[in-house]
Amino acid sequence: MSDYSTVLPHIVVVTTGSAGDLFPFLRLGIGLRERGHKVTVLAPQMHEPLVRRAGLECHRLPADPAVLDDPDLWHPRRGFGVVWRAIRDGMEAMRAFVAALPPDQPCTLLVHPLAVAHADLRRAERPDIRIVAAYLAPSNLRTVHDLPVLGPFPIPGWLPLMLRRWLWNMVEATAINPVVVPELNAIRRAQGRAPMSSYMDEMYSAPDLSVTLFPEWFGARQPDWPSPLLCGDFPLYDPHPDASIAPGLVQFMRAGSAPIIVTHGTANMHAAAFFASALAAAERLGRRIVFLTAHRAHVPATLPPTAFWQDYCPLAALLPDAAALVHHGGIGTTAVALRAGTPQLVVPMAYDQFDNGERVRAMHAGLTLKASRVSVRTLADALQSLLQSPEIHIGCSAVKERLAAGGGLDAVIDAISKTVSKTGKI
Repeated sequence: MSDYSTVLPHIVVVTTGSAGDLFPFLRLGIGLRERGHKVTVLAPQMHEPLVRRAGLECHRLPADPAVLDDPDLWHPRRGFGVVWRAIRDGMEAMRAFVAALPPDQPCTLLVHPLAVAHADLRRAERPDIRIVAAYLAPSNLRTVHDLPVLGPFPIPGWLPLMLRRWLWNMVEATAINPVVVPELNAIRRAQGRAPMSSYMDEMYSAPDLSVTLFPEWFGARQPDWPSPLLCGDFPLYDPHPDASIAPGLVQFMRAGSAPIIVTHGTANMHAAAFFASALAAAERLGRRIVFLTAHRAHVPATLPPTAFWQDYCPLAALLPDAAALVHHGGIGTTAVALRAGTPQLVVPMAYDQFDNGERVRAMHAGLTLKASRVSVRTLADALQSLLQSPEIHIGCSAVKERLAAGGGLDAVIDAISKTVSKTGKI
């Protein structure tokens, strides 16, 4: 068998979900490749062009795009079950890929939170594998100290710790464990392992290292987060760094006052009513508006001269000349807007979006509006408040300066790199 020092270390990046889930892992993969590692990205098959454009080796995981048409995907309680069922075939393909790796090649699995439990199943078959879990947003992590916003229902800050623990246990017992634990325990039994009782406990205990892909000032380290844990920074990544703004959009941007930019995520197939309300709200305020979505059918068929549709434009290039950004609250979009210092109106639907929006609001960098409350009037009122608030413009400038100072992403990449060192010490 070859000595570790003579075999090129291999880091296998395993991610799932939308492009917003993929981009942070591409940024990490590029950094790890620059440090001399062999990097392979396991990602849903529709993301293969994005992975290859990043210059990384791609192994496609099966994915059913029909899941995007399921309205329960964005349900605050039922969405997790939809996602879990959607990743099942991909995780089975990950098992086959790992089983085929050379046994003498040191290997680390750098995984999306949803892939942690499956990575642990793979390590049961190959004990030398190391696991690094990368958490994209604070609400990916369970804590009773800085309780995240769990869906559309706010949690009172005065709630005692005992009740917070009870609340977490109820969320896990009713919405998480019934979906995943029976399936995972069936595999564990086949491996001769004891069953798990808590999915979240397993997700915390399995990794050799956990890292946050957000800075501590956005989500402070909590005493009950996993250990060892390294707090990092937003791994901002642009899949088209040299792309220019389309001439028609440039002309529109220059033709009048700074517009409101509206987008609602690459995976949202149910945004037509939202975009229609946004257009009517902008017209009520006498504001110009730009829709960014790959799905032209979601945008009103006839747009007035004060509105423009574009399928794609790098937000980083567009936001400096925008009055505000209206979006779903995905962590990547949130981070880009924070870096640009652009006021945000976050309209969350599910997952981490509620908590991300609340953190934006708490930093005075924007406002939030529940998707269930969206109407022409509520959007117009929220936008008017956002655009007229001196406090929000001051908060946006402060956060922009903070991000410009840089953070700990290099330290995260270095720590991941060390997991495949000869000693394996972190």
